[in-house]
Amino acid sequence: MTSSADQLPSTQELADALAACPLLPVVVVGERTDGGALGAALVEGGLTAAEVVLRTPAALRVLAELAPTAGLLVGAGTVVDPDQVDAVVDAGARFVVSPGYDPDVVARCHARGVPAVPGVSTASEVQLARRAGLRLLKVFPAGAVGGTALLSGLAGPFPDVSFVPTGGIGEADLADYLAVRSVAGVGGSWCVPAALVADVTGRGVPAWDDLAEDVAVAVAACRAVRP
Repeated sequence: MTSSADQLPSTQELADALAACPLLPVVVVGERTDGGALGAALVEGGLTAAEVVLRTPAALRVLAELAPTAGLLVGAGTVVDPDQVDAVVDAGARFVVSPGYDPDVVARCHARGVPAVPGVSTASEVQLARRAGLRLLKVFPAGAVGGTALLSGLAGPFPDVSFVPTGGIGEADLADYLAVRSVAGVGGSWCVPAALVADVTGRGVPAWDDLAEDVAVAVAACRAVRP
């Protein structure tokens, strides 16, 4: 087990992106999704990072198309085994997000030189992840496991750990989550509707404009809390 944070790939790049815009969109893509156009819409809306989740057959293709987008730090989510780490890193992912804490996934991320952001939902899991050298963690599913009360409770014993709560969070919840000092950013899919992202290429340019507008509204809501 890795025991020093210095031995792990740094999450500073992701932390910096979230400091610039504390919103990490969870992006579900489809066969008709154009990754290049998607990236342009996300950047136009003001995002600095994005997480493409491995929930559809098109995810790796779109990840590879999206990864070169200037001004956007692109990672992969729903990564649940080491082989998937290899696949997403080969596609260009610059960070790897998992729904839970799996030491084998973290170790493969370490071996491939990319930061891991595993999911946790209890103090015990945070303690294990912290002992492995991790300092930026996903809390999932945040809305179901205690929300802001859990995050506030974890901040006391783990002052050097930052969190990205994800799951069951909408725009109406942003202010409450971003008010918690240990929250680096909030993850969510409401600002990148799956139906729109998955079908947007077939619906034409106006649909990309719609996506950029949805993103801009969510980004503005975040910046109203954290200017």
